[in-house]
Amino acid sequence: MKVINLQDGGNMHEIDKIKQGICLFADVLSVKMKQKTKEVFGEQLSPLESVKHIVADVRGNGDRALIYYTEKFEGVTLSVNDFRVKDDEIEEAYGKVSSDFLRAIRNAKENIRVFQEHIRVQEPEPFYARGTRITVNYVPIENVGVYIPGGSASYPSTVLMNVIPAKVAGVKNVVVVSPTGKDGNLSPERLVACKESQVDEIYKIGGVHAIAALAFGTNTIPKVDKIVGPGNIYVTLAKKEVFGHVGIDILAGPSEVLIIADDTANDVFIASDLLAQAEHAPGISILVTNSGEFADKVLVETSRQLESLPRGDFIRESLDKFGFIVLTKDLNEAVDIANTLAPEHLQIDTRDDEHVLSGIKHAGAIFVGPFSPVSVGDYIAGPSHVLPTGSTARFFSGLSVNDFLKRISIMTNSKHDLNSLADDIITIAEAEGLVAHAQSVRVRTGK
Repeated sequence: MKVINLQDGGNMHEIDKIKQGICLFADVLSVKMKQKTKEVFGEQLSPLESVKHIVADVRGNGDRALIYYTEKFEGVTLSVNDFRVKDDEIEEAYGKVSSDFLRAIRNAKENIRVFQEHIRVQEPEPFYARGTRITVNYVPIENVGVYIPGGSASYPSTVLMNVIPAKVAGVKNVVVVSPTGKDGNLSPERLVACKESQVDEIYKIGGVHAIAALAFGTNTIPKVDKIVGPGNIYVTLAKKEVFGHVGIDILAGPSEVLIIADDTANDVFIASDLLAQAEHAPGISILVTNSGEFADKVLVETSRQLESLPRGDFIRESLDKFGFIVLTKDLNEAVDIANTLAPEHLQIDTRDDEHVLSGIKHAGAIFVGPFSPVSVGDYIAGPSHVLPTGSTARFFSGLSVNDFLKRISIMTNSKHDLNSLADDIITIAEAEGLVAHAQSVRVRTGK
């Protein structure tokens, strides 16, 4: 981890460099990813060039393109009939997970459901504005596609965090797409989470081609109205590419945590939190503290715990590239840094947490106190763990039930009501040079 010392007049430009390094489209491509694109396209293409090529191909060639890219990127040969997960595959998955896992998933599901119902926006009472009766309806989106990443982790929690808010909103059809393992199957944990969340359709495709299939539809994959869910830079760029043809949630980059802690915090706890974030590989782990002695303890403890972690090599790589300890003059400076970086996850563990919290303006989700690790929000608390990254928490919020609702305003006027508004409407319309707009009022009112 890199240590940045601001206590002796260090340059705040270092914080700007961190911000640039964790931005949404920072260069986090592995050598393997670069080699794969060259292998597929015959030349080294940028991520955006690759995405545009794949999206256009899927839009034009449908299932044939899906078969091709699934083989090239996942190394799996699937026929059209293999794409959709069958009921017996889901039933078989239940036999492969433990009773403890099933209990935990159901508990998490219930917490998420109850919280999302709690924050679901309610339709207001009718409003009367100078004779116009205005009502507001919140209508669920009809068809939603959810992208669940694959790779070395299984991510059943990501299924819950995306699907349950949609179901609470009343979405009629939720379609999950997810890349398979080398055996051509989805993990049993992912399948069980889909079933428990009441997913309607599951497809064994991932990557850019999965996003394109959801956006435009193929003979096999249904077109949806909105796509949500996290992914790597290629998936994120694909969502950006198809936006407008479909809605999307947010453009998310590597996961991140910023921890504000002082010398009252437990170095064992804080080290474990930095390691947990780095486990995303890449994951961005930042400790901001006013205590150099505490920072030293955390560094030692991080090294000690790292030795026993099964994904230690990946975590070490993340910490080397995206791990920072920032030493500040005081906690007020730490708060300023947190607001500048606007982290996805913010942890606060100090002698006066409420004072520190009162200064925070920008964060995706905040975890307060020594017994509130990010893992609580990742798995079970209730708010979705799909959160803004790369400083976008300055203007985005995390995914929720309300992101699956459309607001429709309904206006009703009587003839008397329209007469009372007519002069103002006509005046504004004619000032804009839109005479036909004014005429639509005149023919009704005789003005």
